[in-house]
Amino acid sequence: MSRQLHFPGGPNVSRETVERLELFEELVARWTTKINLISKATSGDIWNRHIVDSAQIYHLAPMRFTHWADFGSGGGFPAVVVAAMAAEFNPDARITMLESDQRKSVFLRTAVRELGLNAEVISKRIDEVSPLEADVISARALASLGKLLLFADLHLSDGGICIFPKGRGAEDEIVDARQDWRFELRQTQSITDSSARILTIKELKSA
Repeated sequence: MSRQLHFPGGPNVSRETVERLELFEELVARWTTKINLISKATSGDIWNRHIVDSAQIYHLAPMRFTHWADFGSGGGFPAVVVAAMAAEFNPDARITMLESDQRKSVFLRTAVRELGLNAEVISKRIDEVSPLEADVISARALASLGKLLLFADLHLSDGGICIFPKGRGAEDEIVDARQDWRFELRQTQSITDSSARILTIKELKSA
């Protein structure tokens, strides 16, 4: 029986999207035996620890975003999950996945192809890519908030937002980042980890 996905403030996710994400779950499990996509500690619960954890950020973005860029997409979290959600709720949107590791880029392209997603994988370092002018930028478990904002400043469009899941060290990262950046911040409690939160950042400017 297919699982269900529903998030506060967002509509129910269709059975088709859930089935697409279940296919992705199988892909991750299969490829993780070959390359290090996720940690062994979380490989037994890919659905909750990675897929649901990634899917919860989707409805924090504007409903009709045009271009979503994900930094360090690695095992596809949240990028592939976001692209699967967009296929249902915003099918004209473009998703760009930046991943410098060639093997992980091959995995991402495989996932995009097999799931039929409207997404592009760029196998370069974030600071080597021409400005993407994305209206949404995300990154999960990639770098400190200050470093992420430095990257975002290169690729965020005017009026764009950043969505960064963070763990228990979030408050210290926010304090450090405010030394170099000015921004509006909204924090949302993670539904998969009581010690984690999701940072939504707008109006990013250097201090």
